[in-house]
Amino acid sequence: MRNGIMVSMNQVIDHEVASLVTAAYGIRTRVAEQVAETGALNSSTAGATGNAEEQNGLEARPPVVTILGHVDHGKTSLLDSIRNAHVADREIGGITQHIGAYQVDYEGQKITFLDTPGHEAFTSIRSRGARVTDIAILVVAADDGIMPQTEEAIDHARAAEVPIVVAINKMDLPGADPERVKRQLSQHNLLVEDWGGDIISVPVSARTGEGINELLENLLIVAEISELKANPHRPASGVVIEAKLDRKRGPMATVLVQSGTLSVGDHVVAGTSWGRVKAITNDRGSTIKEVVPGAPAELLGFGALPEAGDVMTVMPNEKTARALAQERERAKASQQSQGRALTLEEVVKQIDAGDIKELNLVLKADVQGSVEAVRQSLERLTEAEARVRILHAGSGNVTESDILLASASDAIIVGFSVGNAIGVERVAERMGVEIRHYGIIYQMIDDIRLALHGMLEPAYTDVIIGQAEVREIFASRRSVKIAGCRVVDGRIPRGASIRVLREGEVLEETNIASLRHFRDEANEVTNGMDCGILLEDYYDFEIGDILQAHRQERSQR
Repeated sequence: MRNGIMVSMNQVIDHEVASLVTAAYGIRTRVAEQVAETGALNSSTAGATGNAEEQNGLEARPPVVTILGHVDHGKTSLLDSIRNAHVADREIGGITQHIGAYQVDYEGQKITFLDTPGHEAFTSIRSRGARVTDIAILVVAADDGIMPQTEEAIDHARAAEVPIVVAINKMDLPGADPERVKRQLSQHNLLVEDWGGDIISVPVSARTGEGINELLENLLIVAEISELKANPHRPASGVVIEAKLDRKRGPMATVLVQSGTLSVGDHVVAGTSWGRVKAITNDRGSTIKEVVPGAPAELLGFGALPEAGDVMTVMPNEKTARALAQERERAKASQQSQGRALTLEEVVKQIDAGDIKELNLVLKADVQGSVEAVRQSLERLTEAEARVRILHAGSGNVTESDILLASASDAIIVGFSVGNAIGVERVAERMGVEIRHYGIIYQMIDDIRLALHGMLEPAYTDVIIGQAEVREIFASRRSVKIAGCRVVDGRIPRGASIRVLREGEVLEETNIASLRHFRDEANEVTNGMDCGILLEDYYDFEIGDILQAHRQERSQR
């Protein structure tokens, strides 16, 4: 009522209005799949009248396809070949620099493609609660096989729970070996149809056009099985794919309409941004009057830039649109001031209450051998209350890509004998993701087991205080080496526990024996300052090593 929305007891409200109500009570919510987007109606959760209206208004919509894969395996070239427009030629170095949304016609049916700059952007949209993609194309180069980024893309697509179609690209090259690719896919539990599985794989060549028609046919088959439908006869809702500020025209937003029809003159809200649609441009640059479900378009009319992943909704008038955006701004500020990360202790409470049945984890370890050993140990932990689900497992430091995946999937990151990439702690704090570091595998397994039982006691978690990079190495009169460092993140206090990292690998854990700023003893040095660090019983520094200060902090349940 405060926002001018007058509804009766049994009147249906959209998820945008519902989220305002829950936010006012401090309840965190997540957008579920809309009935109109899937065509799957649940009579136990919706009224019979509302179901009949939705069922009568549903029409088939184009599938939305995202192309994922390793860098330089031909994602943009494949899309270029599909829609016969030279996008790659205009992009720097042939690598996609932004999200593009395009629609193609094949045998009288439309297919919408999102060309993402990698799985990070794909998951970044998911992390804001929006489900955009219906089908994921995994591009693998036939001469190169599965690479680390391919593995990440597989895990991100699985976490999003979307069907995967494999495009084995670069079949025109002499070194192409599709059987090797299929064998590698089977090692990641992706068994192709040729090998008795259910994953569609299509050999293609973006350069010659080989296999493109077969790929499009298979996409339409998957879409037909999924029964993708939407109601075009209602106010539009969709998702912001990207936004940019045009110097002449102002804020521009690329949106994908998921249900309803968006028209010029509609009042729209996306996140905390609102406005009136002044102009609509399609993917070919032509001005149009309306956008139907499943189609992408660029909008002019927002007063401020929305964020990628924001859900866009048409409102009845300007007053309601402005009020909703302002309410969201207040709710966002309130959540930021009161928000906290989803911690392992919080998961215990949810398992106790029966709210969750799966514990989602992102696993990072120092070497691949450790990854497999830890993964197998964790996956064996299946209890009556809940089970472990590993969304992604890899070697090396915790990265921003891991944070995005964890945030989008309500997961916790566990690290075994690894550190964090520079700046990751700030991103994790901002996105509400907990990172737990362990040096002993049994301690990690015990914590997860107790969490599944709902009996985890207050634990000590590892908190990164700061990181310093070794720039010079000095030898003292007593033949001990002193590291001349610059603090690149956080702060380094005297007497702190230190990890010595080289190319992401933990070499030593020790303490600071002496900390100096120029010639003076210092209690601590902060970001951007130079210092000299003497460690206890460790002198095998190399220029470029990272000294990571950390402490054990007790987690309160």
